[in-house]
Amino acid sequence: MARRLVGILVPTNCVSPMRQIIFAAAAITLAAGTAAAADLPLLPPLPPAAPVLWNWTGLYWGAHLGGSFGASSFSDPAGPGIYGGNVRSPAAMAGIQFGYNYQPNANWLIGVEADLSALNGNGTNSCMVSSGLVISANCRVRQDALATLTGRAGLVTGPGGRTLLYAKGGAAFLSERLDITVGNPLRSSTDNSDGRWGWTAGAGIEQALAPAWSVKFEYNYANFGSSDMATPASYRLVPWVGYFPTPQGTSKVSQDLHAVKVGLNLKFGGDVDARFDDYHLRGSQAANEIVERGAVEVGGRVWYSSGRFQKDLGNTVNQGSQNHLISRLTYQSTAASGEAFGRVDGPYDMFLKGFAGGGTLLSGRMNDEDWIANRGIPYSNTLHDPVKGSIAYATLDLGYNLLRGPDYKFGGFVGYNYYRENKSAYGCVQTAGPTGQVCADPVPNTVLAMTQNNTWHSLRVGFNGEIGLGRGLKLSADAAYLPYVKTFGVDNHVMRTDVTDTVSPEQGTGQGVQLEAILSYQFNNAFSVGAGARYWAMWATTNAYTNIFGSECPCQTLPERTERYGTFLQAAYKFDTLN
Repeated sequence: MARRLVGILVPTNCVSPMRQIIFAAAAITLAAGTAAAADLPLLPPLPPAAPVLWNWTGLYWGAHLGGSFGASSFSDPAGPGIYGGNVRSPAAMAGIQFGYNYQPNANWLIGVEADLSALNGNGTNSCMVSSGLVISANCRVRQDALATLTGRAGLVTGPGGRTLLYAKGGAAFLSERLDITVGNPLRSSTDNSDGRWGWTAGAGIEQALAPAWSVKFEYNYANFGSSDMATPASYRLVPWVGYFPTPQGTSKVSQDLHAVKVGLNLKFGGDVDARFDDYHLRGSQAANEIVERGAVEVGGRVWYSSGRFQKDLGNTVNQGSQNHLISRLTYQSTAASGEAFGRVDGPYDMFLKGFAGGGTLLSGRMNDEDWIANRGIPYSNTLHDPVKGSIAYATLDLGYNLLRGPDYKFGGFVGYNYYRENKSAYGCVQTAGPTGQVCADPVPNTVLAMTQNNTWHSLRVGFNGEIGLGRGLKLSADAAYLPYVKTFGVDNHVMRTDVTDTVSPEQGTGQGVQLEAILSYQFNNAFSVGAGARYWAMWATTNAYTNIFGSECPCQTLPERTERYGTFLQAAYKFDTLN
């Protein structure tokens, strides 16, 4: 006979009562242990590894894209100028950098960095305007390269010591060409193509995104002091007598430059495939675990901006003689606009972003300059105030994230920008020139004098970066080079009575730069607010001409330049991740 005890068959005829009790107790204990083991929860996971303490020490190299704004001041040897004398030369910049960092402790860093940037700056303005009775000149500045050698000192902060706040300073070298050309009908000119040494200082933030990669946002100021440049001979008008020659002189040219960059650095010896998210646990496998489809963010902005539009009417049909002017119109304005924006992070690290908006000019004025010495007007300047009008714009970019993590993105993009500006100038008051020649009697500011409407189409190529700074703060930036810009315009000199057609069609091609930076605060996973700054500059200096007053070609040269810059406020909402 046998007895079953908790699933174990025990033959009763072979076991004593005491032994049966022992067997039964052991069987019950074993069965209870087996059942309990089946119901126990899994052991809790091991605590996460401590954050990787990033060390910045080592050699690195990288590339950057951004923009610069150069300002050149030309003094007049004949005395204080009554207008002009300052040339603006915005430029796109792109280049490379090499450096070495040494981090002696967890909080501080010192290093050295050299960079070289190509520039495409091209700006003009009136100069040598000491009097409306002198045939004044056109000053042109073309900047093509900037090099710096600087020391860096920084504060290491953030989770894992992967954020660097730094300042830098050192030497700078600028390669450029300067031209001073006397206005119509003279052709005398001087030029200077020597490079200039100066000093530079700047600051930035750099974020290590992975063991080998870091992204930086940087601002630099460079000053090149003052140097002498010869001025060309000209003529002065003595009313009722005639023109008398003025000798050559020497102008002191003072220059400085502001630059903003977005850059990507690669540390020598780093693991280019690894990410910080789980560097010690799974190595570069983390790259495969980044979500392929991201969030959708939409929002709105209010942009307050200032603008400057300038066109130079050449005296000849030769595109190579853009320095020799017969007229120039310069519009300055402020505007308020609203816009909607959005971004979608799609599959395979692709993203689509853009914005569209429009607004009204709040204020403005226009200066109309003429050099018509053969008609008794060596130099004339008339002021038209106010300027009214509107702006409209839109941008669409398609990009690819080269690096992406929970709190950072960095990628490149290509896109398109549309910009339209319509301006109407009222009134007319002569501010320089022989008495009674132009606007002899002031025109009331309620009378329309002329209009200027321009549309700009641009191809964009650039970098987009975004990094989390902690405590809900996020910094993002765009730097776009515009390799191809096409503009179409229409000028209407409404008050002209000496021509049969007051309308002048215009067109030209060129280049440009567009920069944007935003600091935002995330209230929760969905809603954020932020403030930002934006700078646009476009110039058409190739095949730029006008069929002035409807005339047939040969056409007159007409380089055109436009800038718009300002600050904005925004609010955004981010939808859940798409699956």
